[in-house]
Amino acid sequence: MKTQITQQQIEDYRKNGFLLIEDFLDKDELEIWREAVTEALVQRDGRKLPGKDTKTGEEDGINKNADYFGKVFDQMLNLWQTNEKVKQLILNENLGKMVADLSGCDGIRIWHDQALVKRPWANPTSWHLDTPFWSFSDRRALSIWVALDDATLENGCLYFLPGSYHTTSFENPGIGKNMDEVFKFYPQLSSYDSKAVPMKAGSCSFHNGLTIHGAGANMTKGFRRAMTCAFMPDGAVFNGIQNILSDEQVAKLKVGDLLKDEEQNPLIYSNPPTFPSQK
Repeated sequence: MKTQITQQQIEDYRKNGFLLIEDFLDKDELEIWREAVTEALVQRDGRKLPGKDTKTGEEDGINKNADYFGKVFDQMLNLWQTNEKVKQLILNENLGKMVADLSGCDGIRIWHDQALVKRPWANPTSWHLDTPFWSFSDRRALSIWVALDDATLENGCLYFLPGSYHTTSFENPGIGKNMDEVFKFYPQLSSYDSKAVPMKAGSCSFHNGLTIHGAGANMTKGFRRAMTCAFMPDGAVFNGIQNILSDEQVAKLKVGDLLKDEEQNPLIYSNPPTFPSQK
């Protein structure tokens, strides 16, 4: 993995709220990622989260229009918890340091990974934000998006609104079928120019969880596969939103509690180094 980043890349990320890194994976690494994710998806058999029967495309309390959103992408989360190969890829200290450098955090935890697969002729992914869905509220949270296939203008590459994360808040505008829905919350951002970010397989992007982003429809007969992971700054606290947490986990939490369960949100990088057993 190409995990060394420059000061200019850090500055670009902090200005725009996203960053493209070409050739993040070399050819051999790309095949390892593809094989691991494919194996994990087969094992999951369509179940969206470990320990839950809800399958990708079914109504889950977030995507309530299953007929439409079931045709946006297949989405399966926390593959690292059910596949050892994916775990080795995602719980990577060098990747954690990269995330820490971009975000300015001293420590980085996994929030959740997710495979996002746009099937042939899949619907577009409307403009949305990530952090307002999550169980913590931190302006530094971010995600990596790794292209396992070429992501093109034709098959559903990512789009971003550069700089939008400087304006957006933790209020959740949701994600609807209409691309302009988010601008009912942020009308001042409707005049921003969007940026398409096509990338070849093995490249990746990082984006802040408050950056407005989306993806086009898949207008091709092929698949567009991506593996992503959301990262949480160490020290983040529970905000009362359940998101991916189980009923049992939520029952043990109150607003303001540290999210530091190593089985759910493992610490993958800390500066200075901090071992979980010492916390």
